[in-house]
Amino acid sequence: MAWLEEHPSSGHFKICFRWGGKKLKKTVKTTDRRAAEAALARFEENLQLVERGRLELPQNTDIAAFLLSDGKLNGQSAAAPSQILTLSGLRDGYIEVHSNGALEKNSLATICIHLRHLLATLGSSFRIGSVTASDLQGHIDRRARKRYRGRPLSPATLRKEIASLRACWNWGVQAGRLQGVFPGRGLKYPKTDEKPPFQTRPEIERRIARGGLSAVEVRLLWESLFLTRPEIEQLLRYVRDSQAQPFLFPMVCLAAHTGARRSELLRLRVDDVDLNSGTVLLHEMKRARGRRTSRRVPMSGFVQTVLREWLAAHPGGQFLFCQAAVVRSKTHREIPIAVTHDEAHDHFKRALAGTAWAVMRGWHVLRHSFASNCAAAGVDQRVINEWMGHQTEEMVRRYRHLLPDQQRKAIDMVFG
Repeated sequence: MAWLEEHPSSGHFKICFRWGGKKLKKTVKTTDRRAAEAALARFEENLQLVERGRLELPQNTDIAAFLLSDGKLNGQSAAAPSQILTLSGLRDGYIEVHSNGALEKNSLATICIHLRHLLATLGSSFRIGSVTASDLQGHIDRRARKRYRGRPLSPATLRKEIASLRACWNWGVQAGRLQGVFPGRGLKYPKTDEKPPFQTRPEIERRIARGGLSAVEVRLLWESLFLTRPEIEQLLRYVRDSQAQPFLFPMVCLAAHTGARRSELLRLRVDDVDLNSGTVLLHEMKRARGRRTSRRVPMSGFVQTVLREWLAAHPGGQFLFCQAAVVRSKTHREIPIAVTHDEAHDHFKRALAGTAWAVMRGWHVLRHSFASNCAAAGVDQRVINEWMGHQTEEMVRRYRHLLPDQQRKAIDMVFG
């Protein structure tokens, strides 16, 4: 057993413990209680390893210094710095290995963002092999106090940051650079609020008109927007008549009528479109870990007509959505190249700027709208899941209220 004592005058903390029938002390050279408690947790864990025989104590060794250094000290000589794996070293190794296409580019970029926040908490030279649950809890508590767009960070975001570090840790274990189980059990996160169900524009506008909502609450409402079929038709007509890049209209049409993700649309090649069978082959990156999958989705007659016209004027190349000339870009292109994620987002937002459609958060609204309209039309949930790919129960709950026919039939089966 070990415990902390605080020096009454200097405020420095000492770790106290009993060994060989004697009370021993070791300063941790800090006045920060949280840092001292983290060192104590690490110390107690190593002390238990020595007591169980899983960690060998060398002869003529200062046991307190040995345990506080996670067994790295042997007598007076410390482990060579090159043998110590730091958090930044683990990050660099993980990113280097997974930059070969093992992860989708967007997913890898998100992991980099998560690890950057962890580096801000723990430090780039933090010895990752000695990380404890207390260290991780400190990161969660620090990030929970941050605000983004006027509201606290989502608990889901905090969980994803820890999950990114866990993924790095597990890779480090497989690569022989780390040992043991990731200390992520028992972490406490703020309570999360369930996302509101998808709502139509009139529903959202009525709630806003009643007043009493903050700017953050209004933004949350617009994030739950889904477009009805008449509104989608109006949106498509507007994009068609706008001065946007030629690829944007067919791309928006395909997104609105298939529920495809933006990344799936950008991966499409010309040969993935089968106008004879009226289907499109979407290439997925998220459904199965470690392998690429695909799903075939039927296209409406309207989308088939739009794609025929687009292919007749296609600038060339293998990718379905590309542009021969680049507007407002520092990159010079001599041949047609696929549209990038940033270009798709930029042209989408600029085409809708200053219009009633500007409240749309991005391409994902079209995906939500597709699922919601299918549900409202009474399409079987299994069919919707197959068309959408990678549907979660949480997402289904957001538009389940749009299945009135199925719910009415279910209650009639019970009560007649």
